[in-house]
Amino acid sequence: MALLRRKRKGDHRYYLLPGMGRSNRRHRRRVKAAAIIFGLVVSILFALLIYLWQKPY
Repeated sequence: MALLRRKRKGDHRYYLLPGMGRSNRRHRRRVKAAAIIFGLVVSILFALLIYLWQKPY
């Protein structure tokens, strides 16, 4: 049935809303990377704290 279907004129149109541009994607990628690094550092410090607290003498 694809032969009988006509393409509409606006099928390939799209609109960027505020915050959907390239610079926003770069910013979000940078924020995500910083959040992951920060989470890893905090979890390592917390694990080290627990290890030192529970360490047998």
